[in-house]
Amino acid sequence: MSNSSSITQFLLLAFADTRELQLLHFGLFLGIYLTALLGNGLIIAAIACDHHLHTPMYFFLLNLSLLDLGCISTTLPKAMANSLWDTRAISYLGCAAQVFLFVLFISAEYFLLTVMAYDRYIAICKPLHYGTLLGSRACVHMAAAAWGSGILTALLHTANTFSIALCQGNALDQFFCEIPQILKLACSDPDYLREVAVIVVSVFVDLWCFVFIVLSYVQIFRAVLRISSEQGRLKAFSTCLPHLAVVSLFLSTAIFAYLKPPSISSPSLNLLVAVLYSVLPPAVNPLIYSVRNQELKDAIRKVISQTHFKQR
Repeated sequence: MSNSSSITQFLLLAFADTRELQLLHFGLFLGIYLTALLGNGLIIAAIACDHHLHTPMYFFLLNLSLLDLGCISTTLPKAMANSLWDTRAISYLGCAAQVFLFVLFISAEYFLLTVMAYDRYIAICKPLHYGTLLGSRACVHMAAAAWGSGILTALLHTANTFSIALCQGNALDQFFCEIPQILKLACSDPDYLREVAVIVVSVFVDLWCFVFIVLSYVQIFRAVLRISSEQGRLKAFSTCLPHLAVVSLFLSTAIFAYLKPPSISSPSLNLLVAVLYSVLPPAVNPLIYSVRNQELKDAIRKVISQTHFKQR
């Protein structure tokens, strides 16, 4: 039996037991990570460099790409290093940092997706007031609120989680430090209930954001269906579909990860689901936003061509 004061490291769940499969997982995740870095990096560079994209929608998209980069960089590099060097260890401070950063990026992203739903609502339902309601200062304030809320949420969860006495060993059934897995190591302690209380409050805030997103899209769909021309309806829908797809991917994977029935839970399934909600969205979000957005694709091509020209 051990307690949190004597724990110097945690043992993460390995992706595979054999050396060949470990190296295979390393190569696979390296490809996914580089794809996420390239995709999100190109979007950030394109929006920053092209003044035509200096609009509220693209400003929020730039912040989304930054959060996606932060999220995937918090979990995947350590998992790849462990697979490459055939180890499962992560230091106590490294685990605390991973919890803080992951909660920060994942929470801020959810708050930002809520802000982006408001952006689409104003653009479709109140286009004449778009410039007034979503001016530069308002956009900066909303993005800062999303980041600030993420930081506050991360501080509360990290401080509470790592103040809990741990006496069930140091092995975590996940490939990164995740709060539910750390709580499984807790003793019977009042601090455990304090973290549960923080989680309950977070769930209520998340539900409020979910309701806000749903109500925004109900109003958006009603407004779009009132547009007389079919071309106008398609154009309005096309500006909302990427955000709707990203929200659906984000929520569906996270909800399944934390609300799946215990009867179907297993270490291998938990590992797969964690990869889906922590690794998949940051990797595919750039594709979702750029695949049908000609304006963004042109800006990305311009960045690539300018980079190629400078290299020559």
